[in-house]
Amino acid sequence: MLIRHETPGDVDAIHDLTWAAFKPMPFSDDTEADIIRALRAAGDLTISLVAEESSKILGHVAFSPVMINGAHNGWFGLGPISVVPERQRQGIGKALIAKGLALLNERGANGCALIGNPDIYSRVGFESDGRLTYQGLDTRYIQRLVLRGPIPSGALQFAPAFGP
Repeated sequence: MLIRHETPGDVDAIHDLTWAAFKPMPFSDDTEADIIRALRAAGDLTISLVAEESSKILGHVAFSPVMINGAHNGWFGLGPISVVPERQRQGIGKALIAKGLALLNERGANGCALIGNPDIYSRVGFESDGRLTYQGLDTRYIQRLVLRGPIPSGALQFAPAFGP
């Protein structure tokens, strides 16, 4: 399996993959594929990686800037992340996350935050201690991974593509 940066020719495949991966998820509001397009259009898609095997895209992960208490401070958000349904739970998502975090670290990022299931994302180093908040959501789902510097505290805000 090859993990690489997206190319212009991957855009539609990423959209279709993201839609298919999120469609059966009860928490999905069917906006994830459109969020990636909006991030790209706004110049907020900082890192966009695909996992490819035999010229077929099996997975995708997006990283975009986030603000904590109104300041960027070198923090990024992970997501959406998608893997084709028939290949989920085989390590593709974990490999995409690891590569993306390594690239963020190389760029000097301070850390990465996400909204997600702590049982899943704790396996790749994310944790929640209640210091980050997001629109009244239960703080156990608001997770972060510090790459350098202090542990952040405050209100998390994603790129405008994610909506209000």
